[in-house]
Amino acid sequence: MNKSFKGILGGLAAVLFAGTVQAQTTVSIENKEDAPVISKHIYGHFAEHLGRSIYDGLYVGEDSPIPNTNGVRNDLIAALKDLQIPNLRWPGGCFADTYHWKDGIGPKEDRPTIVNAWWGGVTEDNSFGTHDFLNLCEELGAEPYLAANLGSGTVEEFTDWIQYVNHSEGSPMAKLRKENGKEEPWNVKYWGVGNEMWGCGGNMTPEFYANLYRQYATFMTSWENENDLYRIASGANQDDYHWTEVLMRDVPKHLIEGVALHSYSFVEWDEKGSASDFNEEQYFSTMKTALWMQELIDKHTDIMDKYDPEKEIDLIVDEWGGWYEVEEGTNPGFLYQQNTMRDAMIAGTTLNIFNNESERVKMANLAQTVNVLQAVALTEGENMLLTPTYHVMKMYTVHHDAKLLPVDFDSPEYTYNGESLPAVSVSASKKEGNVAISLVNIDSQKENEVEIDLEALDVKNMTATILTSDKLQDHNTFENTEKVTPEEFKDFKLRRGKLQVTLPPFSVVVLESK
Repeated sequence: MNKSFKGILGGLAAVLFAGTVQAQTTVSIENKEDAPVISKHIYGHFAEHLGRSIYDGLYVGEDSPIPNTNGVRNDLIAALKDLQIPNLRWPGGCFADTYHWKDGIGPKEDRPTIVNAWWGGVTEDNSFGTHDFLNLCEELGAEPYLAANLGSGTVEEFTDWIQYVNHSEGSPMAKLRKENGKEEPWNVKYWGVGNEMWGCGGNMTPEFYANLYRQYATFMTSWENENDLYRIASGANQDDYHWTEVLMRDVPKHLIEGVALHSYSFVEWDEKGSASDFNEEQYFSTMKTALWMQELIDKHTDIMDKYDPEKEIDLIVDEWGGWYEVEEGTNPGFLYQQNTMRDAMIAGTTLNIFNNESERVKMANLAQTVNVLQAVALTEGENMLLTPTYHVMKMYTVHHDAKLLPVDFDSPEYTYNGESLPAVSVSASKKEGNVAISLVNIDSQKENEVEIDLEALDVKNMTATILTSDKLQDHNTFENTEKVTPEEFKDFKLRRGKLQVTLPPFSVVVLESK
């Protein structure tokens, strides 16, 4: 073989080899004094009266053989405590605007039965009501977020609920609460003024809802809002930027503390596909809608900045997560689905977006807590399992109320069928002198190498945890509850202030300084 032919072969081999190796991505981290704090409330949850979310999920009843505290299963209470759940949204969702809170108080045997017309047409006996929910939040150490009925309720009903849970004594509603066994008020701060008013909340125009919101918000509290209620307006569906424009333009700032946004991740809305039996094309499409969250927040924030440059009104993403077809053989109205490594990718990238946008995003609520959509836990009789999403959220607890460390980098691309997405997602924070960095590689085939400059942060030692698996479709089952669980991660080096990390395909890695 002559020399020149050897050279051609060698050059060809180098080109072919180069196609399989990812270039190193350099991430710069800025330690800014004026950076925002990542509110722990970004890591909130959502439990709607939907399918087996409340009944046979959270709540099994006081007489159940399943160990429980006031009817709520103990294993789930323990899991949510370990997750350091900061807030819990209830009772909906669409259900909120058909829920009348007085049906769920008083002796349980006297409570009326209702039909859940939104989700499966099943009847509910109202055995889980205001006391049950708020006492659960106290047990969890979580702030309650009550989504109140504006769509089919009245101002009087709404304000009576506020008096019932917040007024200490002397009022008729405080007296009624005491008669029902709760002497001291719960002092609920967070209130949703209706839900999805553009859809199941009443199919309203934004102009009509803005005026209705003004009416309800006016009667919720005093002139100066001395009781510090946090009023959240029903916000846009995904890219309905006109909705946000109208709310910001037409609602006076002294009547509003937060504007909501809802966005789900899916393959195609009308063809959602299986939660666990999916191909790479479906995975890529799902991640495309998940990463769209960045654009949505950017554009809604731009509108909010126009009317509120001081950033006094917060953006609240109080419904987000993956949405697929229900598991075969289950009630289609119950939205029960499995939870795979794909959902871990949704969780990791979305939470990184929220962290990096924490100047405006102050609360978010994963849909939903148990047995519905992208749940953190699934139950079956006396058995419970924790999902990949649960594990990501627990890994990310290091960011709760930590100061954001802004990051800057150009992500490598995850390419499929001629389209590309950013493969790597990063967020970082610092709390009590400790630095935390969360990284996600959504590429289904390729590892990615990342170098992070930590010299300015004076980091000497780090430990790391990883969540990954053999296949994107891998998930935990009641027969194998530990198939997807976090493990210690060692594929990184910290030398002279430079942190080099090799991220496996579809993985979530969290590093912490010690």
